[in-house]
Amino acid sequence: MTPLFAAVLAYLVLQFGIGIWVSRRIRNESDYLLAGRRLGYPLMIFSIFATWFGAETMVGSAGLAYRDGVSLASAEPFGYALCLLLMGLVFATPLWHRKLTTLADLFRQRYSIPVERLAAVILIPSSLLWAAAQMRAFGQVLATTTTLPVEAALLAAAGFCILYTAFGGLLADAITDLVQGVLLVVGLLVLLGAVVLELGGVTSAVTAAVHSERIVPAGAGLPIWRTLEAWAVPVCGSVVATELVARIIAARSPRVARRSSFAAGAIYLAVGLIPVFIALAAPRLAGDLADPEQFLPTVARTLLPAAGYAIFAGGLISAILSTVDSTLLVSSGLLSHNLLVPLLGIRDQATIVHLARGGVVAFGLVAYVLALRSEGVFALVEQASAFGSTGSLVTVCFGLFTRWGGPRTAAATLVGGMASYVSASVGGLSYPFLTSLAVALGIYVTGALLERVVAPPHATAPAANGWTRT
Repeated sequence: MTPLFAAVLAYLVLQFGIGIWVSRRIRNESDYLLAGRRLGYPLMIFSIFATWFGAETMVGSAGLAYRDGVSLASAEPFGYALCLLLMGLVFATPLWHRKLTTLADLFRQRYSIPVERLAAVILIPSSLLWAAAQMRAFGQVLATTTTLPVEAALLAAAGFCILYTAFGGLLADAITDLVQGVLLVVGLLVLLGAVVLELGGVTSAVTAAVHSERIVPAGAGLPIWRTLEAWAVPVCGSVVATELVARIIAARSPRVARRSSFAAGAIYLAVGLIPVFIALAAPRLAGDLADPEQFLPTVARTLLPAAGYAIFAGGLISAILSTVDSTLLVSSGLLSHNLLVPLLGIRDQATIVHLARGGVVAFGLVAYVLALRSEGVFALVEQASAFGSTGSLVTVCFGLFTRWGGPRTAAATLVGGMASYVSASVGGLSYPFLTSLAVALGIYVTGALLERVVAPPHATAPAANGWTRT
């Protein structure tokens, strides 16, 4: 065992130990899935930042910039930072006041129980795709840290992610996110400092990045719709993502939820520019790579001493673990809270927590298979942000802020949004997400208008704050 691998292993054991320690405080479903709804500013800010700052930002975006360059169609990290800002401006306060346990609860409160269950079924795959992306990136880190091949490293990464998540729940995730977020920032700053020194100083590094041949000039043959598609996926596809909503509704107050979103978005943008800058300024440091996703770990391994690389690897692993934890918890919560518990009539809180933990294990195995068969981290994240998200976004917006539309309209929009995205992707359309968003919006508006026409004179639309489970 090399000293580098020993350092990474020690960090993983520490994270796992925190999860086990915090698990002793979990008494009910709210503790496990929402940290008891008592997160304050430090935990909220770094939990949102660390959850959102995943493998696609460090490994995926750097690899994409290394391979394809940077253009107006490169939305990372600006798109996801804008997504967090939009959450704070528009959605955080009304979502917090709903007292949700999962995002699917909103569909029950505003529409009906069948719509809630349909939403849960549609939302789960998106979380699994995101978890798969993080597991794949974890495998890439282990592959560069050890002598394991990528496939074996991916298996080891998946096993640890599953066990880590099953024990601790959201409270453990929030506590470790504070440590992980700081280590993540430190790790990237250490690498940035090494790259700047290697290039001859700040001025030389900035000049190399600004004049990089990988920067595609504005208007250089990029279709406007391609640019809109690239930005719509992270912004519109993620603004009401289940993982982000889970953090918002776990805050101790709406003010904490709103302001934490703003702060996390600002940190995300500042830190997210570092991997892109390195890819622009120093692509030669990695040489010719068969897999561009190995770019950032390769540069770190080349430039940093063992202690420095251990810090970098710890930061990257921190980004991955915080996101995996959230995605697996969310998908398990949707399955247990919105489907199995009400259908089976379970009331015992201990049984509900065990059921949620079992869901984490099952979905972790599914995410591992997806990661093994995927084309890359960034491709998985784009699929996660786009799959089923257009119908969810449209129904959430109308459900939160209007009285338009009932259960049938909501159900048709959810199914239509997902089906149109899958059809557009399989059919090879250039802009599947925008197509799906237009279809979902058209379905909802048409359905709401038809409901008003055919409804009896005395009928009224469901109240925007009606939320009783029957």
